[in-house]
Amino acid sequence: MADDRLSPRADSGTAQAVRPEAAIPDDDLQVFLKALASTTRQKLYSHFADGEELTVGEVAERAGLGPSTTSEHLAVLRRGGLLQSTRTGKLVRYRADQEGIAGLLDQLHSYLLSPSEPQDTRASQS
Repeated sequence: MADDRLSPRADSGTAQAVRPEAAIPDDDLQVFLKALASTTRQKLYSHFADGEELTVGEVAERAGLGPSTTSEHLAVLRRGGLLQSTRTGKLVRYRADQEGIAGLLDQLHSYLLSPSEPQDTRASQS
C-alpha cells in the first residue's frame, strides 16, 4: 500500500498526493515569508519602497506606532531579509534590501515551481 499523504486542493475540491520527501523552503525563505505575513510589517515596509533610509523614530511617527513596537517589527523585517540597517553611534537607519529580496524571491519562485508529482510506489512493491 502506498504511503502517500493527501492534501486537499482548494481550487478543485480534489485530493492530490504529496511526496513525503518533497522539498520545503529553507530557513531563510521561511523567515522571509513570516516577516511578510503580518499586515503591520507590510505597512511598515511600504515606508521604504521609494529607497528612503529611515530611523525607528521616523518610521514609528509615520506609522502611528510606538518606538518599541516599531523596533520589534523592523527587526523581524531585517531578519527576514527585507531591510538592511546601518548604525552610526546610537542612531540606526533602515533601508530596503533590494538584492536580498531579489534572491529570496528567486528562491520562492524555484520552490513554487519545483516538480511536486507523487512518487510511483507501485514499482517498488513488486
